[in-house]
Amino acid sequence: MIRIVLAEDQQLLLGAMGSLLNLEEDMEVVGQVSNGEEVLKLVEEKNPDVCIMDIEMPVKTGLDAAEALRQHPCKIIILTTFARPGYFERARKAEVSGYLLKDSPSEDLAQSIRQIIKGKRIYAPELVDLAFSDPNPLTEREIEVMKLMADGRTTKNIAKDLYLSHGTVRNYISIILDKLEVENRIEAIAKVKEKGWLK
Repeated sequence: MIRIVLAEDQQLLLGAMGSLLNLEEDMEVVGQVSNGEEVLKLVEEKNPDVCIMDIEMPVKTGLDAAEALRQHPCKIIILTTFARPGYFERARKAEVSGYLLKDSPSEDLAQSIRQIIKGKRIYAPELVDLAFSDPNPLTEREIEVMKLMADGRTTKNIAKDLYLSHGTVRNYISIILDKLEVENRIEAIAKVKEKGWLK
């Protein structure tokens, strides 16, 4: 019997998923929670074979929880609406066994669980395409400047932190906006976060 723990903050979806998986002859849902903090306790307590988590949950996200559970023997599956390369990259680094999208048919989920239990890793095909679609156009130095910008630092602060002149930092920022094809810092920060380019 495959013992499963579910973490999903939409109660209706949590209940539906639990019921569907319990209908499978070889599966049993042993616990359900609605945030990433609770799932850590539940996994310790129940020691399931599989933990299925959403990403965007209160208190701790599914990705935070996946990173915290990296050493745990249970298999982690991220089940989300978000096909974002940044999320996918972080999930891969946390060594999750599966990254599936919520709009997949329910029988695919059960099938994926069985495959993952056998040791396979399963990623939604859309994500694999996304992960290899856009290479990061920024150089190492531009990424450093971008990280400080994302932390809300002013041009003056960035110049001080990186031991550069004020004018050099302004040049870097201008080049970054140009490369990212955006109008301002806010759009630049949003774009690099969505693409997962600040790693």
